[in-house]
Amino acid sequence: MPPRDVTSACIGVCEMAADACTGCGRQLDDIAAWPAAGTGQRLGILLQAARRLADHAPRPWPRRVRDALGRELLLKAPPQRIVSLVPSQTELLFDLGLGERVVGVTKFCVHPAQAREQRRRIGGTKTPDIDRIRALAPDFVLANREENRREDVAAIGAFAPVYVTDINTLPQALTMTRAVGFALGAEAAAARIAADIESAFAALPRREAVRCAYLIWRQPWMAAGGDTFIGDLLRRLGLTNVFDDQPRYPEVAIEDLAAAAPALILLSSEPYPFKRAHAVELATQLPHTRIVPVDGEMFCWPGSRLLAAAGYFRNVLPTLGGEPGVFW
Repeated sequence: MPPRDVTSACIGVCEMAADACTGCGRQLDDIAAWPAAGTGQRLGILLQAARRLADHAPRPWPRRVRDALGRELLLKAPPQRIVSLVPSQTELLFDLGLGERVVGVTKFCVHPAQAREQRRRIGGTKTPDIDRIRALAPDFVLANREENRREDVAAIGAFAPVYVTDINTLPQALTMTRAVGFALGAEAAAARIAADIESAFAALPRREAVRCAYLIWRQPWMAAGGDTFIGDLLRRLGLTNVFDDQPRYPEVAIEDLAAAAPALILLSSEPYPFKRAHAVELATQLPHTRIVPVDGEMFCWPGSRLLAAAGYFRNVLPTLGGEPGVFW
């Protein structure tokens, strides 16, 4: 149903199905960005959507779902044998109450503990063991456009349905949460998680006018560009990414960092495990920059970890301003 041209929120008359309102046809992301609604009103719409969705009987099966690549999957019944190729989405599956259905995870799926300790490991995100996955007889495989290789997704797709996500912003993370929940018959839990994340981030304070660089790798140095999930979170925290005009994860030399003149450098704990010695190395060449370590999972796990991330950001924001030097 195409959206109607409405200028006020329809609280009290809307009903939610998956991630859209059956009254006006608007997607929740559209409702959340409604120009005519204030921040509090938009949040109220999302919270009401979560409550209504939680009260509704489950949608019938089969269900047709469309992934981030535009591919349509027909799911005849709730998937019972799930393989996850994405650490952040493995954690989401367990937080959705679907852990008992997860039969395979990557070696990087460290949260929660039972995923790491009790589920079959099927290799790395970019080096999955296709034969091991086939032997698990999955009826749903969860992948991600950035984390997983196209050729691996195609090989797995020859014997199992593969649902691919693509997440570069917080709204896309919320959409993914609701969409995965709907695909697996856990839409009520997904709506609650998405609404809680939305609420937590809406209440976050911001730093203003702090020029920063977020480094993810060494030898060569690599930074997060503006079109990444990390870049979106930096903007939401009020930080100015000096590489915001660069795509994805550009390689940067020390000379590039010096020319960009960030007042702050954030060293992520993953994918490269930066140590204090690396911060000292940078400080000797960038004496006017404050260098702070940050938890990479909080900046680049776009799933239910975002619930913890909001509290983490609230605590870490005060450390991001101050005198230059290594703050470790």
